[in-house]
Amino acid sequence: MSIQVYGIPNCGTCKKVFTWLDNNSVEYEFINTKENPPSREMIQSWVEALGSKPMRNTSGQSYRALGEEKKTWTDEQWVEAFANDAMLLKRPLFVNQGTAVLVGFRAQEKAIREKLGL
Repeated sequence: MSIQVYGIPNCGTCKKVFTWLDNNSVEYEFINTKENPPSREMIQSWVEALGSKPMRNTSGQSYRALGEEKKTWTDEQWVEAFANDAMLLKRPLFVNQGTAVLVGFRAQEKAIREKLGL
């Protein structure tokens, strides 16, 4: 199994995820998006899998700094924005065997397990 978790180490939700994964004996690789921002190609594939709307970190300063035009942006414009500022990406983002399967950590545990293939 190759689950990758993209996020930042001081994110509260990411910390909850690490605890949950550890408590459930799930092997994972953590990728710090601040130190290792994902490539535009990776982001494009994530948007194709999940859509740009669930991937938006709407509570962050980067998002609030964007103008009103962000409300009418296309997925392509969001891919560009995510590629230019990884802090716009909602955290954590889970990739299983190369495919983005889940973003955020608010779903029911059963749904999370299904999405992660557990």
